[in-house]
Amino acid sequence: MRKSDKKLEKAIVAALTEACEDALKVYKGFEWLTHVVNFQNFPDSLTVVCIFDNQESLNLAMGDDKGAGFKSAIESKLTAHNIKVKGISKRILFDTEEACDAEHNGNWSKRLDGVQHARHV
Repeated sequence: MRKSDKKLEKAIVAALTEACEDALKVYKGFEWLTHVVNFQNFPDSLTVVCIFDNQESLNLAMGDDKGAGFKSAIESKLTAHNIKVKGISKRILFDTEEACDAEHNGNWSKRLDGVQHARHV
């Protein structure tokens, strides 16, 4: 990893940590979030995955706007840290602990290897 990649990773983590802390206060059942990125193809490779405890909590959190408010908050935090990713809202995915337990025996590493398992909302 190049020095510039490390600096970018640090900024991404800071932005997403802030977004996570805010979401924990707002969304019942929200538990954590993470990201996947290939720095050789940044920013097009950045994907954020937001994890809820179960499908019911996820459905309630998404509401009528299909998660637009949640996605906007994440995008704002990234922008505040000078991380501009065109079309990031299409790469903010949602998933649940419940689904990971059922489909990957709770192995998030394996599940995130194929982020296509996350739900596009």
